[in-house]
Amino acid sequence: MSAVERLVVIVLFEGVDLLDVTGPPEVFSLVQREMDDATGYRVVLAAETTDPVTTSAGVRILPDLSFREASARTIDTLLVPGSVEVDSRRRVHALTDPVVVGWVKALAERSRRVASVCVGAHLLAAAGLLDGRRATTHWSTAQQLAAEFPAVVVDADPIFIREGDVWTGAGISACLDLSLALVADDFGEGVALRVARQLVMYLKRPGGQSQFSVPLEPASTTRRIEDLRLHIARNLSGPLTVADLAAHAHVGERQLTRIFKAELGTTPSAYVESARVERARNRLESTDETLERIAATCGFGTTDTLVRAFRRQLDTTPTEYRRRFRTGPA
Repeated sequence: MSAVERLVVIVLFEGVDLLDVTGPPEVFSLVQREMDDATGYRVVLAAETTDPVTTSAGVRILPDLSFREASARTIDTLLVPGSVEVDSRRRVHALTDPVVVGWVKALAERSRRVASVCVGAHLLAAAGLLDGRRATTHWSTAQQLAAEFPAVVVDADPIFIREGDVWTGAGISACLDLSLALVADDFGEGVALRVARQLVMYLKRPGGQSQFSVPLEPASTTRRIEDLRLHIARNLSGPLTVADLAAHAHVGERQLTRIFKAELGTTPSAYVESARVERARNRLESTDETLERIAATCGFGTTDTLVRAFRRQLDTTPTEYRRRFRTGPA
């Protein structure tokens, strides 16, 4: 492993949910394609032994190394998927194997950060890694998690939650959202956005299962519109009027409007506002900055303009958005 690679260890055990195991590596593998240097991730699968593991889908997976071998490594990210059983009344119950729980606790001590996927939160809770923390899991087992581990502050609404160096993700396909968030944390939102585009999916933001999310722009845009989008992203605190953008693109204002309509399906002004709202959402989710500062740094000028933009695009206020979607301690 080179000095710039991040070692990701994914925990395997009998009956583990298949997508929880295979989804994150797909995200991590695309990072290398989007980076200009040799940095990235190295993903390995660890189990109690190196014998094949049968997943919940019946697909057999071969571990790369044993838990004991993994415990001798310096781990960047320990990723813990989950497993469930469904009874005759279709009630879902998360499973926790004491042996796996013990190894999760041991491996966590060797890891820079720990993340659970779906009902893997139950394994983290059983290992004592969620005590006193806010955490999420698949909505179907949230009540079980709260009942069995009262020291955990269970919130079944968000797609994922970050509490310091411990991350918990909601169910099934949310493993991709969690993985993208980890990529964004390591390499920035730009890389995560490009990876999301390769996956033909939304770049999910922290939030509830009915979260606010803006779809990716069409991938078939021209070099000129891509240059304009990059210019906008780098200069959100500036004026960015139609005249400014037209001058940057060396076209007339009418032609600029036609370009935006044809390629992005919106006007230059509407696109700029959307980009500013997206940046403001990020600041509201991840910082304690005042609304005045966010309005200034995101180019709104005043908090009134910021509030109007949020009402227009998200049908909420910045204060209410932060209350619902703040991912760290206030």
